[in-house]
Amino acid sequence: MSVQDLPLQDALQNYFGFSKFKGNQETIIQTVLDGRDTFVIMPTGGGKSLCYQLPALLKEGTALVISPLIALMKNQVDQVRGYSENDQVAHFLNSSLNKRQIKEVREDTAAGLTKLLYVAPETLRKTENIEFLKQINISFVAVDEAHCISEWGHDFRPEYRQIRKMIDAIGSRIPVVALTATATPKVQTDIVKNLGMEDHRVFVSSFNRDNLFYEIRPKTDKDTARKEIAKYAVQRKGQRGIVYCLNRKSTEEIAELLRVNGIKAAPYHAGLEAQRRARIQDQFLMEEVDVICATIAFGMGIDKPDVRYVVHFDIPKSIENYYQETGRAGRDGLPSECVAFYSHQDILKLEKFMRDKPVAEREMGGQLLQEMVAYAETGMCRRQFLLHYFGETFSAEECAKNCDNCRHPKERIDVSADLVLMLKAAKATEGRANIPQLVNILRGRATRDVEAAGYQELPEFGQGAEKDERYWNSVLRQGLLQGFLHKGVENYGLIRLTDAGAAFAAKPKPVELALNHDFPSEAAAAEENGHATRAVLDEELLNMLKAERRKVAKKHNLPPYIIFQENSLEDMATQYPVSTDELANIAGVSKGKAMRYGRPFLRVIEQYVEENGVDRPTEIVMRSVAKKGGNKIYIIQNIDKKIGLDDIASAKGLTMDQLLEEMETIVGSGTKLNMDYYLEDILDEYQQEDAMEYFRSTEIDDVDAAYDELKEEGMTMEEVRLMRLKF
Repeated sequence: MSVQDLPLQDALQNYFGFSKFKGNQETIIQTVLDGRDTFVIMPTGGGKSLCYQLPALLKEGTALVISPLIALMKNQVDQVRGYSENDQVAHFLNSSLNKRQIKEVREDTAAGLTKLLYVAPETLRKTENIEFLKQINISFVAVDEAHCISEWGHDFRPEYRQIRKMIDAIGSRIPVVALTATATPKVQTDIVKNLGMEDHRVFVSSFNRDNLFYEIRPKTDKDTARKEIAKYAVQRKGQRGIVYCLNRKSTEEIAELLRVNGIKAAPYHAGLEAQRRARIQDQFLMEEVDVICATIAFGMGIDKPDVRYVVHFDIPKSIENYYQETGRAGRDGLPSECVAFYSHQDILKLEKFMRDKPVAEREMGGQLLQEMVAYAETGMCRRQFLLHYFGETFSAEECAKNCDNCRHPKERIDVSADLVLMLKAAKATEGRANIPQLVNILRGRATRDVEAAGYQELPEFGQGAEKDERYWNSVLRQGLLQGFLHKGVENYGLIRLTDAGAAFAAKPKPVELALNHDFPSEAAAAEENGHATRAVLDEELLNMLKAERRKVAKKHNLPPYIIFQENSLEDMATQYPVSTDELANIAGVSKGKAMRYGRPFLRVIEQYVEENGVDRPTEIVMRSVAKKGGNKIYIIQNIDKKIGLDDIASAKGLTMDQLLEEMETIVGSGTKLNMDYYLEDILDEYQQEDAMEYFRSTEIDDVDAAYDELKEEGMTMEEVRLMRLKF
């Protein structure tokens, strides 16, 4: 019996070493072998690749696999080669190859040695490649990441819309296999139509990844979120993780913060050279790097089974993006975590990015973004929300407390009366209103689109004015979840009343729900707390530390602020440092200052923590990254070289005031600057001595007060600031 005639179970064992298929893999593979068009929707980690790899090895000819990511192609080819005795079994054809390599790929394919040929759509479009493939026996075409076809998908690629034309140019009646991990009903319809799939079979596996824990955390400010990510990674040291960010700068900053805290981390974004990206990816696969910090916008084709956590520093622009990216966690089936930080500021940024796009694309992106907002703010089971979005029914009881809302449930309230009111509004608008419009109708808000449709004349207008937007969004989501309301596919976002909803409105029953979370914006949090680090400031400890500072200052015959400044004491009263290493990570405290003055303060804190049973924020010493900007090193080096401050400021395009601010930041972080060479040119020794005497005797650190005192000695504000820095 030839290998091609092996029973599928034996073929699976023979080629891949697996004893059994997962889910509906066997039925899918048999359908592909039968030559039928096949549409596979299977979550990340479910085994999509095997659905075309095994048939490719069993069928005569070469399977053409269209994939959007060069990095993913290489990964897939390496994987297939790893199961085979020869490397010719799989190749990729893309822009990363030179002419000699392209020649080798074509020779192996023409000789019938290559069973899987991976190609990017941009490469396939070239005339010479179409002409070459016409001469090859193509067993079938597999379109991986098929959601890229749809404009409603999260990674739309215009080249994907041309795939059908390319296939027809290669040959007639070539079977097509479309595969994706994420596709709403709208996207599914778009894919089938665009690929011209006839007499096809659709296989939709459950979107449920029951080994993943989903959690949303508020991002009150960026610095706090970055530190929280660092603590999170340190607690999981040695585990593999991915941190997704909206921009390149954040990937660099978070990767650096992780590195200084002992985590092997690297940034990964489109701004890096291709060779460096490839090297970082290989290091991640080989476990030389544990955490990758990647931009959301830049696709990272890494198929790594043991990623234990995925963190979103910035919220994604769609649920499809979120699901795809969190899907990189726990592909081996072991417990893994998905944590996303959310603030209204993220949403405003994403909306701003869409302003210059065409109207249709902007509206489409806005709808997808609002779904992401609804997921982040929902008080219901997150798993239930996700699966409902993809058209799958799921009971919250099945979540087994594997999301933050189920693990820490909020109080539930009966909303049946208001749900009926919502259903009446949906009926009155005759399926022509979207979610924001329905909410505004009930709240009595005559927005432009509400007035344009005449909805302010409806009897339901303003009947729910006493309830806020968050409440009505919660009620509406419950109506969708219960099947009482339906969100349109073709007319995306429009809400209509279902038969079940009409029946409920006629004869309502109790319906309970947990209201959506109310996430504060960064601005609101800052206004309420003054600053994030002060949100948990221990006032009693702060007063004790101030008293200790006065004692230490008196002992050393120095002003109290020279020992530790106010913000340093406030940080101590928030972080409760009990060791010199921890103290050295407090704002404005250098290692030297911690060694010189820190011991009595540590004794005060240690005794206070013990006597009051304080639960310290973390037992982990978080090392911070100095905010060195692009100017810090330059300024330090040039002052060491005794270059004039005017020249330093001019070289960096700074005013003298801006240069002094930079220098104050440098000195405040514990770095010494020897400016004697400059001060001796602008101040005589008597002026310098008067200034030093003033700073020794004053009880307050106020540069304006110092200037008022020293201007009588003929000193300018600039000179006073420089002397304060010297002191």
